[in-house]
Amino acid sequence: TYHGCTSSFPTSSNVKKHERVHTGEKPYKCSYQGCTSSFSESSHLKKHERVHTGEKPYKCSYQGCTSSFSQSGSLKKHERVHTGEKPYKCSYHGCTSSFSRLDSLKTHERVHTGEQPYKCSYHGCTSSFSTLANLKKHERVHTGEKPYKCSYHGCTSSFSQSGSLKTHERVHTGDKPKE
Repeated sequence: TYHGCTSSFPTSSNVKKHERVHTGEKPYKCSYQGCTSSFSESSHLKKHERVHTGEKPYKCSYQGCTSSFSQSGSLKKHERVHTGEKPYKCSYHGCTSSFSRLDSLKTHERVHTGEQPYKCSYHGCTSSFSTLANLKKHERVHTGEKPYKCSYHGCTSSFSQSGSLKTHERVHTGDKPKE
C-alpha cells in the first residue's frame, strides 16, 4: 500500500512485517531492565536477547574446537579459521590479497587508497592511522601508558609496545635477535 513499493508477499502477515520497513514500527521490545532496544521482527529480538542471556546455540562442528556463538553468521565466519576460506578478494589491479573477513579486506584496501580514518584526539596532534589498533598504540605516546610488563621475577620494566617488551626480555633469556 506504500507509494512506489512493488513488493508482494504470499500472506498478509508477511505484508504486515514488510510494512514496518516503511513505518519504522518496532513493536518487539527488549524485556531486560535498562535496555531500550526494540525490533521490527520477533526473531531479531530473540537474537538480541542473547546479549543479555549469554546463550550461544551455534557450536563449531570441527573436532576438538569448543567455540560457540550467539549468531549463525559469527559461526560461519569462525569456521573459516578451520577451512582457510578467504572469500573477500582485493579489487585493486595486480593485488592478489584475499581475506576471510570483510572488515579485514576493507582495512587492507586502505593500503591502496591511503585512507587514514582514525585521527588522534589529543590537542595539537595531527596523526592519523588506517587502523584503530595503530591509533591506540600511538595514543600511548600521549598517555604514557605501558601495558606490556616484563614477566621475569623481580623486573619492574614495562613498555608501551609489545615488540619493545620482547626485545627487553632478551636481557633475561640471552637470546639473540633473529636475522
